[in-house]
Amino acid sequence: QLQLVESGGGLVQPGGSLTLSCSASGVTLEDYSIGWFRQAPGKKREGVACSQREGEKTYYGDFMQDRFTISRANTKTTVYLQMHNLRLEDTAVYYCGATKHVECGIPIIDSWGKGILVTVSS
Repeated sequence: QLQLVESGGGLVQPGGSLTLSCSASGVTLEDYSIGWFRQAPGKKREGVACSQREGEKTYYGDFMQDRFTISRANTKTTVYLQMHNLRLEDTAVYYCGATKHVECGIPIIDSWGKGILVTVSS
């Protein structure tokens, strides 16, 4: 299993921006599809975006792509989630996950990070 570490979370005001990072140490992520997921209090974990190992990007939920962007660093060890125009309802613990599958469905994620809290509040 990969050791994934999320960073970049914190407190942001509504309308603000954050960029989350998902990093793996000692291994490149070229052979993995990497997904970002989130879990709000009292809710199930849901998919946010997926950077497929073959290069495609998938966003979950019609509203995500307008405000969220997933990308990979040239170093091939980090995947980013840029979040803009954040809303109160974006408050959640954000997780990254890795899989050797092409898709990033929650049941097929092999390795999870521990998650990082994003709080949108005025």
